[in-house]
Amino acid sequence: MIRFDQPVPDGGYAWWYIDAISDDGTEALTLIGFVGSVFSPYYARAIKRGRGAAERFCAINLALYRPRAGRWTMTERRGVVRDAHALRIGPSALHWTGSALEAEICEVSVPVPHRLQGRMRVTPQAVESTRYYLDAAQNHYWQPIAPCARIEVLFERPMLRWSGHAYLDHNAGCEPVATAFRAWNWSRMASREGAVVCYDARRRDGSALELALHFAASGGAKPFTPPPMAMLDRTAWRLDRQVRADPGITPVVRRRFEDAPFYARAQIDTVIAGQRGDCVHESLDLDRLRQPIVQAMLPFRMPRWG
Repeated sequence: MIRFDQPVPDGGYAWWYIDAISDDGTEALTLIGFVGSVFSPYYARAIKRGRGAAERFCAINLALYRPRAGRWTMTERRGVVRDAHALRIGPSALHWTGSALEAEICEVSVPVPHRLQGRMRVTPQAVESTRYYLDAAQNHYWQPIAPCARIEVLFERPMLRWSGHAYLDHNAGCEPVATAFRAWNWSRMASREGAVVCYDARRRDGSALELALHFAASGGAKPFTPPPMAMLDRTAWRLDRQVRADPGITPVVRRRFEDAPFYARAQIDTVIAGQRGDCVHESLDLDRLRQPIVQAMLPFRMPRWG
C-alpha cells in the first residue's frame, strides 16, 4: 500500500518513483514525486543553514524519452498538500486509488519551455510491503512497491498515447542521502516470471550494499547471489557505470536516457541470473553531487518557484 502522509524530518526525504517503457520500445518515461528534493541545491543550502524543512522543497520530476523530442521538467515548489492517498505539488498530483497509482501532470519543461499536460495510470500486478534498509544505521530504506506493473499514458501536450511495462518504488531517509552513501548503481529488468532488481551502493563507512532480488509477477521476492559487476562505457561527463551481468556476458547500452555530471540513466541489454532483457539502469555519484560547480549548474535544470 502507498501512503503519502508519512513524516519527513528536516533534512530528510521521501520519493515515489516510476519508470516505464512502451510495449513497442519507442517511448519511455520516469516520474518522481519528491518531498525533500534530495538533489536540490536550494534544499542543500537550507540544510546547511539549519532551515531544511522538507515540505518547503518539493518537486515533480517528469522525463519523457521520445524518439525525436524528449521533455524534462523538475520545478521545485515551496509547498505540498498531502494525505494518506494523495500528493499534490503545485498543479500536479499523484493519487493512490487502492489498486492503481494515478498521476495528473501540468508542468513546463526546461531548458526549452513546453507545456507538459496529461495523465498516467500505473497498475501493479502485485504490491510489495517489505522495506529494505540500505545502511547499517537504518536511516534510509527502499520499498519496491510494484516491480511488475502496467502503465497507461495519455498526454495532450505533447500528444501521445501508449501502454507498456512499468516499475514503482519508494525511498525515504531521515538525513541527506549523501550523508550515508558515496555512490550507487541500480537496475530493474522485466523477466519472464516477473522482475529482477539489483541494488549496489558504496556507503560512507566503507561497507557496501549488494542486494539482488527476483520478484514474481504474482507477488513475493527471493534473494539470489548477484552475478559479477561489468563495466559500462563512461558517460559524456566521464561518470563510471557498472551493471550486473552473468559471466561471459557483455552488457550493451541500448539507449541513453539521462547524462548529467553526477547521474546517468540508460536502457541496458544484459543477462542476470540467466534472464536476458533490457533493464533500466541508473548510476549516481554523490561525491560529484556535492561539488560546488555541480551545485551551481543544477538551477538551470531545477528552477524554483516560491
